[in-house]
Amino acid sequence: MRIYKIVFALLLLTTQQLVAQTSIKILTEKKGVSFRGLSVPSEKVIWASGSKGSIAKSVNGGDSFEWFQVKGYETRDFRAIHAWDDKEALIVAVAAPAVILKTFDGGSKWTKVYENADTSMFLDAVAFKDIQNGSVIGDPINDTLFLLNTKDRGAHWDKAPSSFWKSKLKEGEAFFASSNSNIGFIKNDIVFVTGGKTSRLWIDGNAMPLPIMQGGKSTGANSISIAPDLSQFIVVGGDFMKDTIASDAARAFLKYQQAYQINTSFTMPHGYRSSVTFIDNKRVVACGTSGVDYSENSGNNWSLISNNSFHVVQPQPGKKAAFFAGSGGKIGYLTFD
Repeated sequence: MRIYKIVFALLLLTTQQLVAQTSIKILTEKKGVSFRGLSVPSEKVIWASGSKGSIAKSVNGGDSFEWFQVKGYETRDFRAIHAWDDKEALIVAVAAPAVILKTFDGGSKWTKVYENADTSMFLDAVAFKDIQNGSVIGDPINDTLFLLNTKDRGAHWDKAPSSFWKSKLKEGEAFFASSNSNIGFIKNDIVFVTGGKTSRLWIDGNAMPLPIMQGGKSTGANSISIAPDLSQFIVVGGDFMKDTIASDAARAFLKYQQAYQINTSFTMPHGYRSSVTFIDNKRVVACGTSGVDYSENSGNNWSLISNNSFHVVQPQPGKKAAFFAGSGGKIGYLTFD
């Protein structure tokens, strides 16, 4: 296991003016539905998941969407999703009983591949490092973080052994199931961020301090995105109860030899952000309930491009573009070409 040394330095906090309002095209929407899961496996295929057992899927790049509810799970909130293509996808329901379902026919039928009836269960996010291997992270059970791993495309899941955790959980430290994006992989190392009263960066079971807003139940890191060339990663969050506060709402880390150090020229997005993603190695988009920010220089500077509220953003493969999803069943699209 590689050990990452995080060297923190003070950030210069700057305030930027609102430069422009960019029109995010709304592709579909539905009242009473909230989307926090979004997966875009190819240029044409988009899956979104959320409350009331709701799924929306497009196979033509968002020109049209098929809407359906997962039979027998109409009251569940599927905040995490991973899709391989237009036929095969996996969804994760928060809260007890913890359930993971998988479809092989585009969503007509779903097979239960995992269930845990522990009333303390709360599954937050799913990520795959390759076609076969993936992980689901969950809130602490008996003061220990809960991690599931699969080696067969989600057909079977095994709990990570207690020996995996090199660091101990701190009081009030957990996860936010806000955007299915608080977990990722740097090569073979699993990386995720906790939030709450304590917010930390975890790499392969080792926790390190994260200089981001924390100390309250609604504060801390929400999302992490890793650049395609692995040269850096960006963490965003803040306080979702005070979503216009920008101070300490994000941090960026640059690769330095075999370690990562904080980017001291990095400025802040314009408020709480629940999701962040690299479009390429330079272009970055972050969204939250108070707006959407865009950077053309790896997060060194941010422009508030929209006041629209979204929970999650994902890049469109093969394009300089991104899809957004949020409350009201909204799925949006924005191109940066």
